[in-house]
Amino acid sequence: MAFSREGDGENNGLSVVTSTGSGPAATPASSGQDKDASKLAELKQLHRDLDEAIIAMTDEGAHNQLELTRLKKRKLMLRDQISKLEDEIVPDIIA
Repeated sequence: MAFSREGDGENNGLSVVTSTGSGPAATPASSGQDKDASKLAELKQLHRDLDEAIIAMTDEGAHNQLELTRLKKRKLMLRDQISKLEDEIVPDIIA
């Protein structure tokens, strides 16, 4: 809410100016949310891809244990990034 000065009316020349949030001030927040949502979708897809790669390696039987461990660690790091991003997008509301 802001005040602007206008003529000599009943309000001593002051009027209240309010914003409904549909103007340019709302655009950066929504574009930030769009970026977060697209980043979240990208991270989830990478997580699924890693999961499929891990399953494929274990199904082969003859797999490289070091490579498998690296993939699992990468998958866990992605899971942490996904959780952090989800917490930023959806705030905790104590009811």
